[in-house]
Amino acid sequence: MCTAATYRTKDFYFGRTLDIEISYGEEIMVTPRNYCFHFRDMGDMKHHFAMIGAAHLEAGYPLYYDAVNEKGLGMAGLNFVGNAVYQEQKPDKENVATFELIPWILGQCTTVSEAKILLKKMNLTNEAFNESLPPAQLHWMIVDRKEAITVESVKEGLRIYDNPVGVLTNNPPFDEQMFQLNNYMSLSPKEPQNHFSKQLELKPYSRGMGALGLPGDLSSQSRFIRAAFTKMNSVSGDSEEESVSQFFHILGSVAQQRGCCELENGTYEITSYSSCCNVETGTYYYTTYENHQITAVHMYRENLGGIRPIRYPLIRKEQIKMQN
Repeated sequence: MCTAATYRTKDFYFGRTLDIEISYGEEIMVTPRNYCFHFRDMGDMKHHFAMIGAAHLEAGYPLYYDAVNEKGLGMAGLNFVGNAVYQEQKPDKENVATFELIPWILGQCTTVSEAKILLKKMNLTNEAFNESLPPAQLHWMIVDRKEAITVESVKEGLRIYDNPVGVLTNNPPFDEQMFQLNNYMSLSPKEPQNHFSKQLELKPYSRGMGALGLPGDLSSQSRFIRAAFTKMNSVSGDSEEESVSQFFHILGSVAQQRGCCELENGTYEITSYSSCCNVETGTYYYTTYENHQITAVHMYRENLGGIRPIRYPLIRKEQIKMQN
């Protein structure tokens, strides 16, 4: 499972955790403006906005998990198993496969508003990339500095939700996730007060009791509540270092540790990587489960006029700075 979030200080940041039991060979990838995206039904996109993000390169094609384009528009796909429903091709729509959606949107849109217009004309199809890569069951968050939306393809059709908290996890559908926030409206970062009964003298018994009642399990609904509360109450300075550090602390509130989430086959879901992209400078920061040091890749230090994706393998080995 996964969590995506936005954060704003002086600049605007967007990132996510990838919670999974295995790696599919994801890398940090910059796709330059002249790489040719071959779309199954929509022809070739020979020229487009450059983008940076985490992707798996399959048969020369960048399969993006999350990315930000040079105009400051960001997008991430998160698991939506059991609820995602895709369609057959429709002659009156722009047919886009799930693995094409991120480059289709980020390649030609500069804002969320433009993405909404494109989505209204689009039909998200069930076409597989190949026999070994069937369509992943996903929903998506699309963000810019001004707004965020959640996009879900369900049996009723394509649904687009305004996302005022700038957070997305997995199931249930987004409108249900948002509704559950009503159950936590009494949460506060302040010291708790006695609302239980006036007949009882109840009082805090230690420091650090802010957010009392915040769910702590690893379910996607609980992670949504926890990430939303942490993000909405987060405080940091405006510098790049302070902002990036705080963003990783926000994601740290929903991190998964090996051993705490066992799957059916005896493996464990872990936070394989966490990312934070300054969408205004095109700087993609990341950590991995094994490597806590923040690593950065700068989109604008690459040749964005090229034709081939630029690839940086994730640094996964722990890097420890010895102080003596």
